[in-house]
Amino acid sequence: MYRSCFKRLMDLSGALVGILLLSPFLLLILLYSYCRTKQNPFFIQRRPGLNGRIFNLIKLRTMSNEKDSEGNLLPDNERITGFGRLLRNASIDELPQLFNILKGDMSLVGPRPLLPEYLPLYSETQRKRHNVRPGITGWAQINGRNAISWQQKFEYDVWYVDHVCFSLDVKILFKTIEKVFSKQDINNSNEQTMPMFNGYN
Repeated sequence: MYRSCFKRLMDLSGALVGILLLSPFLLLILLYSYCRTKQNPFFIQRRPGLNGRIFNLIKLRTMSNEKDSEGNLLPDNERITGFGRLLRNASIDELPQLFNILKGDMSLVGPRPLLPEYLPLYSETQRKRHNVRPGITGWAQINGRNAISWQQKFEYDVWYVDHVCFSLDVKILFKTIEKVFSKQDINNSNEQTMPMFNGYN
């Protein structure tokens, strides 16, 4: 019952309250970001959601579009801005995903939405992560985030899918707040993002 009905009601309620409370703060960030970079402060990227359906994930922009002499984007750790690093460390760049929740693309809690390129690389077990809506936070995020391997991340995601319940979601939400304030598990070996997932033989 929770998974099929009440989880969505909790998502809608949480997203609406979050947007109402945080909108003045978010507007200030958007104005500051635009004044600094003169770029669209939003970063929109296609990601697979429930049942692998592609949607447009919304984040705050944390990196520049700097390219090398051949026109290729520089590595992430060279493009991330000082302000962007601050947004990431506090997970503020994820706040626009509250609108993804209202649209029905995402949930407050669930496996993080990854890149569409990874879809054909998943094993049958790993593909189960798409049996629920992706989340702003999830079981893998409170158990290591980018500090754990892809294999561990997928194991946590699948475990969550098999054990979704109200008490688990509440636990994950409170643990996420604790992680954000303690700034735990933000980077993997001092990198700004996880390395690409290449599948398993």
